[in-house]
Amino acid sequence: MMFRFLLFTIATFALSACGARIVPQSRPPQSASGKPAPVVKPVASTPVQPQAVTAVAGPNARSVGVVAAPAFAAPPYGDQSATRALKAFRTSCPSLIRRNDQSGLTRADDWKPACNAAAGWRDSDAAGFFAQNFEMAQVGDGKSFATGYFEPEIAGSRTQAPGYDVPVYKRPADLIDVDLGQFSEDLKGKKIRGRVKGQSFIPYADRTEIEEGGLGGRGLEIGWAADPVEFFFLQVQGSGRLKLPDGSVMRIGYDGQNGRDYTGIGRLMRDRGLLGPGQTSMQGIVAWLHAHPEEGRAIMRENKSWIFFKELTGGGGPLGALGLPVTGNATVAADPSFVPLGAPVFLSMDRLEATGLWIAQDTGGAIKGPNRFDTFWGAGARARAIAGGMAARGTAFVLLPKGTIDRIEQEQASATPPKP
Repeated sequence: MMFRFLLFTIATFALSACGARIVPQSRPPQSASGKPAPVVKPVASTPVQPQAVTAVAGPNARSVGVVAAPAFAAPPYGDQSATRALKAFRTSCPSLIRRNDQSGLTRADDWKPACNAAAGWRDSDAAGFFAQNFEMAQVGDGKSFATGYFEPEIAGSRTQAPGYDVPVYKRPADLIDVDLGQFSEDLKGKKIRGRVKGQSFIPYADRTEIEEGGLGGRGLEIGWAADPVEFFFLQVQGSGRLKLPDGSVMRIGYDGQNGRDYTGIGRLMRDRGLLGPGQTSMQGIVAWLHAHPEEGRAIMRENKSWIFFKELTGGGGPLGALGLPVTGNATVAADPSFVPLGAPVFLSMDRLEATGLWIAQDTGGAIKGPNRFDTFWGAGARARAIAGGMAARGTAFVLLPKGTIDRIEQEQASATPPKP
């Protein structure tokens, strides 16, 4: 799966081949092409208002409540976003019709009519496809927050060389996932990661231990990056591209995480007064880290999480949580406890760029709770500029197969004991 954290999570990386502590000095921000990143000015938009409901907490969408979206005279999403979404939806269908929906909203068979229709539907009438096959549902209070992510490209090398000192590690063989649900029904759905030491299961090395040589000498390096700060943002995204010295590209994707808690240092830096107005975007954080390498390193180590990678071969984009390529301007990451993975989602936000139809094809470590989304923008300088500054608020509606809301209401009514 493409595992990400929020753009405001920061980490530096360093490790020598012999295991001694070597932390490369940060370089000024520069893309693999050497060209300055474009400036993308946000375009304001007015979100539609959600249905007025009382917000309640719960472990999944079924428990927080689902109501029909407000009636629209015509589909509120544009033709372009609908066309991109239809193409992405087709790729999700094989998973939709066989997955167990953690949100409690749908059953695998519910998706078969729409998936069958999608196979032969004309892209030019994508908006008609979604209008005819789905109904829009509001999960909880519908109030949404969306960030952005992208597939970064940074300077790197397959081998360690002068100027390429930041190791890109593959997943260690001794990193073990434990499904706690196998031990207790109360822990169903919960997992931990660690390693075995003697007869004990202990936490895996954290960021500081790894930077100080905890993985040295084990042959885990699959590549080397030039800039620890730029590599951090690739790690944040969970996949990306290393632009090699000969001009070729090595694509890498998520291959595990050390199991340690994630700390988002963007908020931490803001709370400590380190970031001024206009500096809380990804670009602002990167600039601060390059300007304050020693202070930045100490702050970054407060995030104990570390991401491992594997080389990706073949075509298509980076892989999402469904094991399928994700698509720029069409894929959104969501919490599968509140949105069926593979389902269409309509976001009506205060940022026009984020407003439209998306397909929930990915998840994220910081993407938790109802109506929390992370929009994917693809690769390149423009994608980086949009994703780095994305912080949109508005309303979210999940598109469900027609008849789903009535079925849920009937099931809930039959399960409710009569009032005395």
